[in-house]
Amino acid sequence: MDLSTLTEYLPLYAQAAWLTLWVGVAGIALSFVIGVLCAAVRHFRIPVLRNVAGVYVELSRNTPLVVQLFFLYFGLPKLGILISSEQCAVIGLAFLGGSYMAEALRSGLEAVESIQTQSALALGLNPVQTLRHVVLPQAVAISVPALAANVVFLLKETSVVSIVALPDLVYVAKDLIGNDYNTVEALALLVGFYLVLLLPLSLLFAWLERRLRADGRRAKSRAPKTLGSWAVKEAAHA
Repeated sequence: MDLSTLTEYLPLYAQAAWLTLWVGVAGIALSFVIGVLCAAVRHFRIPVLRNVAGVYVELSRNTPLVVQLFFLYFGLPKLGILISSEQCAVIGLAFLGGSYMAEALRSGLEAVESIQTQSALALGLNPVQTLRHVVLPQAVAISVPALAANVVFLLKETSVVSIVALPDLVYVAKDLIGNDYNTVEALALLVGFYLVLLLPLSLLFAWLERRLRADGRRAKSRAPKTLGSWAVKEAAHA
């Protein structure tokens, strides 16, 4: 392995890594918003919208990201809709990730026992307060492992977006291999940069999962007292 070649390639990979990270973060943020909306619509069984969300989830989860990107980048221009490669990558990740986020959040919502909602309402909380202060915190905590796995999955899926001419890490690696034939150096830097992006995130999510699990055990032991006192306090301010 030639160290001088590695040094020469580093700036190119650094620039590509920033672009990969930006596309990944933007796509994940949009996918989370989509996931929250779809999970709420399906959990609360809102007519019509529930069916639309269900069709979207099945369509998104059962088609490859490559096909979705091809449709966005090559299909939409035939309809007069032009988007850049960056926009295509973000929209594609959001479309794919939204369905996975929706199912993760919906499973969290359904895991919260109905007796807790009934108890909160009986103690004087209105439906919005019940959802915000009782149901959602528990649902998100339950969904953290699945959400974390989805985030890592979507960041890894950025390796596909090079097919729409986006100069991400994979695009740069393929370009350098094709031009200079320094395969070992190009692939070593590719692996190294993906590890730098993903490994700290995986460790952070593992720590967060342990922390939430411990907090959940403590909260469960004092849940009745906390919920009752919170409801009385809210009623006093009402």
